[in-house]
Amino acid sequence: MADVLEDSRDKVQENLLASGVDLVTYVTRFQWDMAKYPIKQSLKNISEIMSKQVSQIDNDLKARASAYNSLKGNLQSLERKNVGSLLTRSLADIVKRDDFVLDSEYLTTLLVVVPKTSYPDWQKTYETLSEMVVPRSTKVLFEDQDSGLFSVTLFRKAIDDFKLKARENKFMVRDFQYNEEEMKADKEEMTRLSTDKKKQFGPLVRWLKVNFSEAFIAWIHIKALRVFTESVLRYGLPVNFQAMLLQPNKKNVKKLRDVLQDLYKHLDSSANVIDASMDIPGLNLSQQEYYPYVYYKLDCNLLDFK
Repeated sequence: MADVLEDSRDKVQENLLASGVDLVTYVTRFQWDMAKYPIKQSLKNISEIMSKQVSQIDNDLKARASAYNSLKGNLQSLERKNVGSLLTRSLADIVKRDDFVLDSEYLTTLLVVVPKTSYPDWQKTYETLSEMVVPRSTKVLFEDQDSGLFSVTLFRKAIDDFKLKARENKFMVRDFQYNEEEMKADKEEMTRLSTDKKKQFGPLVRWLKVNFSEAFIAWIHIKALRVFTESVLRYGLPVNFQAMLLQPNKKNVKKLRDVLQDLYKHLDSSANVIDASMDIPGLNLSQQEYYPYVYYKLDCNLLDFK
């Protein structure tokens, strides 16, 4: 979402909703969705429904992101050609037909990049860099911060000698052939890519919003499923437990842990001696802290992960 919104990243948060509400509101008002995940089915079936749904979203996302990023990359590549140094940038928007001697058997026009500090040297020397340079044929076509693009007309047979002498004087001849068809094709391609990107942008953002919501909802249902399963495994049947949401301030977390420990230490005495960093054979804590009560962390500040 952040990548697609590019310059509007400040609008990411308002697009990250679950069932049309912000994530904390959804979680605090959570109710199991009977239509999506019928509780008459087995736990295994319910978890498989969730897994298939999220896998499908993931596969769709990869395909859509790949297509969009390919389009975006091609457009950026073309845009990069229109900026940057005069030595590398596209000249299609800079030069005109009138700047060149075209369709001549003997004469041709070269484009030379000259540092601004070397303008006087260029004016003094370009006519004598090689033989057969047309006198007073140079003119500046474009300037950026550091350099100017000059045209110069000379006889075709002198091209190689002129390029060599120009390079020795730190004047760089651009390898450029004036071709209206090619330049027109480049412009049309850029327009097409830009239009395609705009067309895809709206539907892609809508798809991301809908499927972010679906994925987040599935994620919270998995958390609920884990709380239920772990509680049955720990405390047995019949089911007799209550799931709660707690949102402490950071500075109160330790205090809350101590209070919960005192309240529930009788439920699981082993939790008093188990350190999550210890590797105990047969007990897979999977890097999760272990307490006498079932605990899972929910983090709704998804943008902080970046």
